[in-house]
Amino acid sequence: MKIKYFDNAATTQVNQDVIKEMLPYFSIEYGNPSSLYSIGRRAKRALEEARRKIANIINCKPNEIYFTSCGTESDNLAIKGIAYANKEKGKHIITSKIEHPAVLNTCKELEEQGYKVTYLDVNQNGIVNVEQLKASIKTDTILITIMFANNEIGTIQPIEEIGKIAKENNIIFHTDAVQAMGNLKIDVKKLNINALSMSAHKFYAPKGIGALYVGEDVNFKQIQNGGHQEKNKRAGTENLAEIVGMSKALELIYKNFENHNNKIKELRDYYIEKIQSNIVDSKLNGDRINRLPGNANMSFKNINAEELLFELDDKGICASAGSACSSGSTSPSHVLTAIGLPPEWANGTLRVTIGMNNTKEEVDYLINALVEIVNKKINKI
Repeated sequence: MKIKYFDNAATTQVNQDVIKEMLPYFSIEYGNPSSLYSIGRRAKRALEEARRKIANIINCKPNEIYFTSCGTESDNLAIKGIAYANKEKGKHIITSKIEHPAVLNTCKELEEQGYKVTYLDVNQNGIVNVEQLKASIKTDTILITIMFANNEIGTIQPIEEIGKIAKENNIIFHTDAVQAMGNLKIDVKKLNINALSMSAHKFYAPKGIGALYVGEDVNFKQIQNGGHQEKNKRAGTENLAEIVGMSKALELIYKNFENHNNKIKELRDYYIEKIQSNIVDSKLNGDRINRLPGNANMSFKNINAEELLFELDDKGICASAGSACSSGSTSPSHVLTAIGLPPEWANGTLRVTIGMNNTKEEVDYLINALVEIVNKKINKI
């Protein structure tokens, strides 16, 4: 049975052109970028070229890009690094209630170290309350960290407005853009973003590599000890093959961005329309307009999402639940709780995320399977 993969927000299939770009760095150009001999120097050139490509895509300087192992590490390095380096100015941080655990748990750890954190509310579509943000700013606020787009419900935040507020109040603004990179055009200068996290496996590059943009005027500290790599901010030998792969993946996406995005949006909208018209008790979560192109997070009233996932899996379909069903838990996720989704809806939440490799035939297969499974369950209630 051929797999129909609809969980591209979790991870993506590595692009074949990306694999080809990476291969020489495993077997031929395998030098350490810190070494002085020829293959080390060539490795260093490849490293800096990848840095330059990524910087161009988000409109920053190459020396403002730091390579990490993933989005989680990028979030940790940004938030802790900025908090530790600026603690003399203040120890207050503002974030939202729907951030990724990489942000929320990092903030909780900082709270244990004496920092104060304000968690902003969101509306029913998952949009941050900007007025509450303004009201939460204090004289000792040093950092605002708000995700660019939500990993569960796909809602895109008013990043430009938040960046403007942060700049007007001389506060550093970090955004977790793990879900946004490759799906949205991002200009860190225009949006007044001071720090931004990304993870390669979300845009058709390998797992195990990420990057962090930090503006050169932002003071931040390294959080792990070791060597001199990444301008003394992130110790450890650079994962050159995957860094090259990450830059190639972004280059390919943004070279053909409009066609790439339009195809995904059309499939997403087609899926949403068909599900809503064929399943009575269905509900789209997140903002209908300001959402990621491939994200369709939908709830089905009084349906068990874990059972739904298993039945879809039996038909070769990969998707994810919007509630924490692992380990027997039926508690709604913190995101669904924050948007006020009642349990009878939250526990039946399915996140479908469409990617560039999905076809209309696959989407039709998903629609037919989902309509059949859900309506059969509804008829038994």
